[in-house]
Amino acid sequence: MSVTMTAAANERVKSFMANRGKGLGLRLGIKTTGCSGLAYVLEFVDELNEDDEMFSIDDVNIIIDAKSLVYLEGIELDFVKEGLNEGFKFINPNAKGECGCGESFNV
Repeated sequence: MSVTMTAAANERVKSFMANRGKGLGLRLGIKTTGCSGLAYVLEFVDELNEDDEMFSIDDVNIIIDAKSLVYLEGIELDFVKEGLNEGFKFINPNAKGECGCGESFNV
């Protein structure tokens, strides 16, 4: 199983974790929602669940639960700035399509 992260995303997560002052890492998951069916979820993790898998990338821990890992295998997490907007971008080789607003995807 592989998960990767760009240098920009890595630095952004490190910054968030430092400002927070605690935690094991960042959870990357999915939830059922939106017009295409699935949406990405990012949240801080303070303790692992039984079905979590942890990926350590340049001193940043990305935690993914078993249910989400099926949809996120091979994903790359990026952080982009476009004009006044900035945010995480998900490059998911499993996604077959996205909704028009980019908030959800399908596999």
